[in-house]
Amino acid sequence: MIERYTNPEMGQLWSIENEWQQILNVEMAACDAMAELGEIPKEAAKNIRAKAKFDVKRIKEIESVTHHDIIAFLTNVAENVGDDSKYVHKGLTSSDVKDTAYCMMMRDAADIILDDLKKFREVLRRRAVEFKHTPCIGRTHGIHAEPMTFGLKLLLWSAEIERDIERVEHAKKIVSVCKLSGAVGTYSNIDPRIEEMVGKTLELQPVRLATQVIQRDRHAEFVTTMAIVSSTLEKIATEVRNLQRTDIREAEEYFSPGQKGSSAMPHKRNPINCERISGMARLNRGNAVAAMEDITLWHERDISHSSVERVILPDTTINLDYCTRKLTNIIDKLLVYPEKMMHDMNRTGGLMYSSRLLLAVVSKGVLREEAYKWVQRNAMKRWMEGKDFKESVENDPDITKYLTKEEIDDCFDYKFFIRRVDMIFERFGL
Repeated sequence: MIERYTNPEMGQLWSIENEWQQILNVEMAACDAMAELGEIPKEAAKNIRAKAKFDVKRIKEIESVTHHDIIAFLTNVAENVGDDSKYVHKGLTSSDVKDTAYCMMMRDAADIILDDLKKFREVLRRRAVEFKHTPCIGRTHGIHAEPMTFGLKLLLWSAEIERDIERVEHAKKIVSVCKLSGAVGTYSNIDPRIEEMVGKTLELQPVRLATQVIQRDRHAEFVTTMAIVSSTLEKIATEVRNLQRTDIREAEEYFSPGQKGSSAMPHKRNPINCERISGMARLNRGNAVAAMEDITLWHERDISHSSVERVILPDTTINLDYCTRKLTNIIDKLLVYPEKMMHDMNRTGGLMYSSRLLLAVVSKGVLREEAYKWVQRNAMKRWMEGKDFKESVENDPDITKYLTKEEIDDCFDYKFFIRRVDMIFERFGL
């Protein structure tokens, strides 16, 4: 991921320095376990702990000859450890240490994202309470439907973020595993107890069975989970973008002092951050496809997944971390215009009350098909001729045969539609 969209903590986690450090941590944990089991001298394990280090530049130099990054790394470590380096990587294959290290990095990345999502959820809940009873029009197919409240929009988003938190927690569990079982997973040259001991040290669960690699359905679930969360963020960002349209403008991104919207048009206030989130969600959905492609490998392993994961694992988590924090800030500072919401509710001259009027007529014993026809023909007069909907209804003999003026008036009250908002909020402890 480019620097522009990389937050320092997540960027450092996926740095090449940290990747090699995690691989070294696996190697040292394996040496400690072998020493505890008496397979290598305890002094050798202590010496490895004390002297094992690496230099990224030196690894690259060696790799230019070996064309194998793990061998280059081990050679560089051996240069620093000395004779006891003969115990490093004993009985292991490259994927034992690389896969286990990547699982630690995915686990740690998930922790950062979980922290981001929990903070975002709290902002959504706070602002939902703020606009709990702020009426606005609900839209279906982009067309005015029935009244609701802006707080319900925000609460709906917080509920989805809660589900996303559960998804990420599960994905974290799926990838919090290790594998130290050799070339094709048969423990041919390593005691299975070493895998268990390393897993305990690194807080990872040994897989029950592997080939040369940890199976990539785990990685695919991790990346697709991140793509789902990204799509949640895009869903929210898209709604803000729509509400910021000039012809709606019921809410909009905060526009900071000195900010410019267009190089050509000084009047512009554009939802640039929400648009950025929408665009970046596309990247993560694309990464999910690549992750699923990685599930299929030849026989017990090929290397076609490796180049893909070097890109999609850091990019996906860096992307989501950035977008979650960005959207948290957007919602925290979101400019909301209740007066415009009320204005827009009334733009269609009462059409939003058609459903209540329909049910009022039906409650008098009229067949629904007949009642629908009567209400709809008056609604069409508003759409096509601009006539006042309520006035048309009051002059319709079919409707007034069953409803008094007071009963019609009662149908044209938006508070009826939002009378159960408190009950909905109580479901979320708010």
